[in-house]
Amino acid sequence: MKIAVLKERAPDEHRVAATPETVKKFIALGANMAVESGAGAGASIPDDAYAEAGATVASQAEAVKDADIVFGVRAPDAALLAPAKKGAWLAAVLDPFRQRETVDAYAAAEIEALAMDFMPRITRAQSMDVLSSQSNLAGYKAVIASANAYGRAFPMMMTAAGTVQAARVFVMGVGVAGLQAIATAKRLGAQVSATDVRSATKEQIQSLGAKPVFVEEVEGIEGEGSGGYATEMSEEYRKAQAELVSSHIAKQDIVITTALIPGKPAPRLITDAQVASMKPGSVIFDLAIANGGNVEGAKADETVERHGVKIIGFSNTAGHLAADASALYARNLYNFLSAFWDKDAGRPVLDEEIGDAVRLTRDGKVVNERLAG
Repeated sequence: MKIAVLKERAPDEHRVAATPETVKKFIALGANMAVESGAGAGASIPDDAYAEAGATVASQAEAVKDADIVFGVRAPDAALLAPAKKGAWLAAVLDPFRQRETVDAYAAAEIEALAMDFMPRITRAQSMDVLSSQSNLAGYKAVIASANAYGRAFPMMMTAAGTVQAARVFVMGVGVAGLQAIATAKRLGAQVSATDVRSATKEQIQSLGAKPVFVEEVEGIEGEGSGGYATEMSEEYRKAQAELVSSHIAKQDIVITTALIPGKPAPRLITDAQVASMKPGSVIFDLAIANGGNVEGAKADETVERHGVKIIGFSNTAGHLAADASALYARNLYNFLSAFWDKDAGRPVLDEEIGDAVRLTRDGKVVNERLAG
């Protein structure tokens, strides 16, 4: 059983899909590990570290040659997988809704593509959930980057020269990234508030010491979709939420938006008029910028200044913490495949619940139900 680890080709991608830790663990299961030379450089992992862990370090073609499974972080070009065995598995974050042509290319090449970003959000798959592990780091980084861009201190400071008021931080969207953003902002000493379309998050916000900001007058509306994701809300709710949020945003120093809807562009949460209502020197961090953005006027990997307010957002936020992001992502992959490892077969054998959820292609066809349309 040969597992190959690819070096990422995207210029802004510094993560890697395996670490010396997970290389050792896969070898202990009986796998042969081959790592493309330079794959870990962006995450501060030299080739020697992989070699010491027992992996073969080789060129891309040699690493992938006759591989049974290929690991990546982002979806690789199908041509890079040509040296692998027919029917080889590809495990990576494939972004299937926006990369449909690439998925079709995997099917044509008879690659069995496994989208780690389609991992079901069920209890037994928590340790395999790459979206959660990467979003956790992204939420932290969003606060740190915002603090860096903000021209003032976060905590209240009482000095002989007078008092410095604590920064006001508002988090919009309380998923994994939002919760970590709340926790990080609190640790830095800010006054934190947060909102979400899912009423169940109110207790989570309060448990972290933040103030929940929710629409109360619109009843009977619940934004909880399948798998714990948010869903699109009614026009009535959106109008009520916009009025509440507008009055709240005007008082904030930092706003962090995290809202995503699977398979659709990120919802617009903040308009240019709302940006204009904020104090000069305020900062907005758009964590959804890679999916179109929550903030009007935001641009990926650029600092946009509008009405004296800085709007920032990274196309690959977790990638700015490449070493930790790689360690967590690599463990997600190991937890995924090791959970299904068949000792007699010497390879993983996926079950229906998780296997059918993540499998995009098989036997030359696109087979995932979520891509059927």
